[in-house]
Amino acid sequence: MAFDIEMIKKVYANMTSRVDKAREIVGRPLTLTEKILYNHLWDGMPSKAFVRGADYVDFAPDRVACQDATAQMALLQFMHAGKSKVAVPTTVHCDHLIQAKVDAVTDLARAKTQSNEVFEFLSSVSNKYGIGFWKPGAGIIHQVVLENYAFPGGMMIGTDSHTVNAGGLGMVAIGVGGADAVDVMSGMAWELKFPKLIGVKLTGKLSGWTAPKDVILKVAGILTVKGGTGAIVEYFGEGATSMSCTGKGTICNMGAEIGATTSTFGYDDSMSRYLRSTNRADVADAADKIAPYLTGDAEVYANPELYFDQVIEINLDELEPHLNGPYTPDLATPISKMKEEAIKNNWPLKIEVGLIGSCTNSSYEDIARAASIAKQVTDKKLKLKSKFTITPGSEVVRYTIERDGFIDTFDKIGATVFANACGPCIGMWDREGAEKEERNTIVHSFNRNFSKRADGNPNTLAFVGSPELVTALAIAGDLSFNPLTDTLINEDGEEVMLEVPTGDELPKNGFDAEDPGFQAPAEDGSGVQVSVSETSERLQLLAPFLPWDGKNITGAKLLIKAFGKCTTDHISMAGPWLRFRGHLDNISNNMLIGAINAFNQKPNTVKNQLTDTYDAVPAVARAYKAAGVPSIVVGDHNYGEGSSREHAAMEPRFLGVKAVLVKSFARIHETNLKKQGLLGLTFANEADYEKIQEDDTINFTDLVDFAPGKPLTLEFVHADGTKDIILANHTYNEGQIGWFVAGSALNLIAAAGKA
Repeated sequence: MAFDIEMIKKVYANMTSRVDKAREIVGRPLTLTEKILYNHLWDGMPSKAFVRGADYVDFAPDRVACQDATAQMALLQFMHAGKSKVAVPTTVHCDHLIQAKVDAVTDLARAKTQSNEVFEFLSSVSNKYGIGFWKPGAGIIHQVVLENYAFPGGMMIGTDSHTVNAGGLGMVAIGVGGADAVDVMSGMAWELKFPKLIGVKLTGKLSGWTAPKDVILKVAGILTVKGGTGAIVEYFGEGATSMSCTGKGTICNMGAEIGATTSTFGYDDSMSRYLRSTNRADVADAADKIAPYLTGDAEVYANPELYFDQVIEINLDELEPHLNGPYTPDLATPISKMKEEAIKNNWPLKIEVGLIGSCTNSSYEDIARAASIAKQVTDKKLKLKSKFTITPGSEVVRYTIERDGFIDTFDKIGATVFANACGPCIGMWDREGAEKEERNTIVHSFNRNFSKRADGNPNTLAFVGSPELVTALAIAGDLSFNPLTDTLINEDGEEVMLEVPTGDELPKNGFDAEDPGFQAPAEDGSGVQVSVSETSERLQLLAPFLPWDGKNITGAKLLIKAFGKCTTDHISMAGPWLRFRGHLDNISNNMLIGAINAFNQKPNTVKNQLTDTYDAVPAVARAYKAAGVPSIVVGDHNYGEGSSREHAAMEPRFLGVKAVLVKSFARIHETNLKKQGLLGLTFANEADYEKIQEDDTINFTDLVDFAPGKPLTLEFVHADGTKDIILANHTYNEGQIGWFVAGSALNLIAAAGKA
């Protein structure tokens, strides 16, 4: 039986009448996305049609999921909300704090020792507030959610940008910051601008070497890393229904890399099969009864241009395997063009490491297809030319693939199986030799490949592909190898070709595990004590941010003018910094250390205007804060791309930054800035970015009149006494201005809890 089956039945009980009413109000057939959104309005029954990309709407998500790195800050905030129990089903998953180094057993044991304090904190807080807790080793949040909690037509939020993975089971699942999660956990509405809709029509059927991963790699190449911003992507067509449920999850997972709010697919037989295979026949039976409501209306899919803001069509019969990268997930190259591109760009052809698994591609089907390639190393007398690693997505998958012989297949060719955790995908990889910063190439089936993302080496070129393609490339050890056309020389000197990958969608003998790793919370957690040591380096209780004083911000100093791509990895790095995610003061020592200073093209070296010297960004920010001087951050396009980590907003807030002024924001980061009481602003004229000088002092002239739809005026005073007046736009509504006035959204929640 499924977790929370009664909640799911309630969602379905409301869905038919609410969707029918929404269709009547909107006056046309509805997409799946619209059906789910209108069924989850905070006010219940729909009463008006919302304008896409314009109207802010209050929603009532069904559940919340948190991973251990972000859960620390989310739960530290929730402890201030004055609630005795979470208002909606909520889970915490320990997956980020397990470093990949030796092997699964060794690495997991080390993590349990090194991060015991954090795991104990999360366990006790979960126990106290009625939160389901998934222990270290249980698996990666997104895979565990897909296996246990995702359901067609549902709506959930999660404190990780790849929460969108659950779209593979027909959900609207959205990544958010911890403060948003606290809203929902506290029983409050969750606000989202009603999204635009991008339809992706999939015709034909996947075959041969082409995998679901190639669909999203192709889409990323079309839309780029910001092309999906403010939109939900809905996939449909014969190509969608012919694909496995977990394949759909892979596509939705990487939708985060195009900036999409989320992605989703309509309910079909593949989802029913997956639900039944994961012991949720009750959910499948309930979904079957209202199946037409769990997909877009037929008229929508017949004439998508009439109902979506943008339509993309991809013929899966013609789709070629892709490799995307390096340094950005939207640089898409068909495998047939990779040799040409690699030589033209002087990318190292020798592949040092191939890595598969993680949350993006760790399903049974993924591992089975990769194992079918790995088995050919032995059968065809080949040798693995690159190091090769496998990261299972959950203990259920790991146990099942071990039972079915796949791990033995990998062992025989000298591969390493890491723990059921995020590992190298998020930089939790203690890669030998990475500190030398040598230029090298790796290939992986993860979702992100930003500079330093996997191993901390800025000179590692990471390329993203399907697990089967990555496996083939690791065998060849050559970036220019095309398994569709090229041969390999075996130990007998013979030319051999790799046969196309094969693998079952679901295990014939079902999924299994001796201990999936779940810990249910206490029925009554009132007696549970949660303690945080004052001397802890890992955890720190939060103090509320101060409210706005009602005056214009004046005398602010430019902290940094960030040049080019500035992701949340640049603003608040992961990897070794994950250990401080529960300690705001300590984690703030990584603030913007990866951002490139536009004035010297160096990372982590900015001018301290008080001393006329250069220092690390956090050190300069702390100097300004100690002197009572506010500071401002300036950035480029799509600022805050990547992870949902709210630390990238909390750290600037903690260190005295008052505003972030950029050309454009990634959605989650802009919301996180607002929630933490910061001003997230965009240039009214992008060319004004060039006017910002290193020694600038900034004055707001009309912040006292802060209002929705009214731009703010900033005066940039240069060192020579000249000035530039710059107009800044914003997207704050009345409620969000209230967050700024109160000092943060959490301050308002806490005040309401005390009232």
